[in-house]
Amino acid sequence: MATTWKPGNENSTNQKSANQKSTQQSANHTISGATLTSWSRQQKLAMIASFVILGLLLAVSACSRQSPKPALVSVASPVSSPVTGSAVPPAPQMAESPLTPPADAATAPARKTPKKRPTNVTYSDPNSGVSFLYPRKAVLTSGDDAQSESVAAGDVPMNFARSGGVTVATVALPGNWFPGTDFASAFFNVNVNRSVSEQECAHFAFVDTRNADGEPVDPEKVKIGPSEMEMTSSFSASAVKQIEKQYYHNFENGTCYEYVLGLSTEGFATEGSLEHVNRDEVFARLEKILATVKITPKKLDPGKIDAVEPEPVAEKGLSGIASGKE
Repeated sequence: MATTWKPGNENSTNQKSANQKSTQQSANHTISGATLTSWSRQQKLAMIASFVILGLLLAVSACSRQSPKPALVSVASPVSSPVTGSAVPPAPQMAESPLTPPADAATAPARKTPKKRPTNVTYSDPNSGVSFLYPRKAVLTSGDDAQSESVAAGDVPMNFARSGGVTVATVALPGNWFPGTDFASAFFNVNVNRSVSEQECAHFAFVDTRNADGEPVDPEKVKIGPSEMEMTSSFSASAVKQIEKQYYHNFENGTCYEYVLGLSTEGFATEGSLEHVNRDEVFARLEKILATVKITPKKLDPGKIDAVEPEPVAEKGLSGIASGKE
């Protein structure tokens, strides 16, 4: 007799076994997934920890490579240790002092400021011992050239009482100093004469004769700077020009020095067409040159001093100059 319930039991049994297998597989999957999830977190923590350690190692390595900066010191003398009392050498000064100029500034060339040229120039003649100041814009002639010009200009003769004079230097003022006037020229001459005695040096070959009765005017004693001099004047005129001169004599170093101050105008031919130059102003400028004249004392041989005997006439001339009487 066949039973019909067995196949059904086999099916239920098979179904149960299949259900058990699926349950077991799901459990296995759950366990493996939990294990995988736990392992991934550990790896993450390990990786983070390794990165942190690597960063610390790099920071320590970078700090160790940096060299320590030396401290700036300005103490030059050694400092004693408070414990041992021994001198501690100062640390080397690696940086420049802030007060020390940089090398570029020290080697850079300084700008040269243009120097203003002096308005006056010094003339000095070692042969005659005379020196003076004159305006830079004036024209100076000295030596043989001055002597030649003096000879050529016959209207400015020397005024020594005896011949033998020589022109040392001449100074001519610029012609444009007095524009719009009848000014022609102004000059300052220096002449010397070693053939004239001290008494003769106080006299002139010709003197001023412009007084009313035509009598000569005695020389005038004047003081120019530190020196006392004898002075006279001269005047000449024509239709072409007028010339006024002032002569000064001074005796030093056994030599008679003559200084001539002269003014030349264009004369009567230009009367009314030009203004007359201020003569006092012109001579004032020339007198400023005369006031700077210095005579270098002559060096005497000590062995010949006793052999020189003063002449009685010279002594009389000195007393006359000192008293202001002839």
